[in-house]
Amino acid sequence: MIYKIRELKQDETKLLDTFLYEAIFVPEGVQAPPKDIIKHPDLQIYISDFGKKSDICYVAEVEGKVIGAVWTRIINDYGHIDDETPSLSISLLKEYRNLGIGTDLMKQILLTLKAQEYKQVSLSVQKINYAVHMYQKLGFEVAHENEEDYVMIRKL
Repeated sequence: MIYKIRELKQDETKLLDTFLYEAIFVPEGVQAPPKDIIKHPDLQIYISDFGKKSDICYVAEVEGKVIGAVWTRIINDYGHIDDETPSLSISLLKEYRNLGIGTDLMKQILLTLKAQEYKQVSLSVQKINYAVHMYQKLGFEVAHENEEDYVMIRKL
């Protein structure tokens, strides 16, 4: 599959609504939540007023259609470590998962974060999410955990 990875354009920030929803992990056999769940304040912190100085986003595009996004911002979210560590979110439309596109998106944002002299990046992921393996392959390590989730950190 031919795809390109590029920065999110300023006039495309509304796309993050779709990718925030797609980032919600839904275990096999569980019904997906309604789309308006992304309006909840706990989720809006990931995308509201996106484009501030510390916000970074890359998208994957196939034939002119954005099919995935990875973004970071410094927020007090589930994966919060400290006020100098950006929190990472990533998602792809279902039909584009498990093709290596997510890994390429991750590699791009990790390079950018390192170039911007961040020391580390964090994320929160449910233990049963298959993406845990991708994060580990990319050098993320478990910093904290509870019954259901890992908070993972990748040193830069």
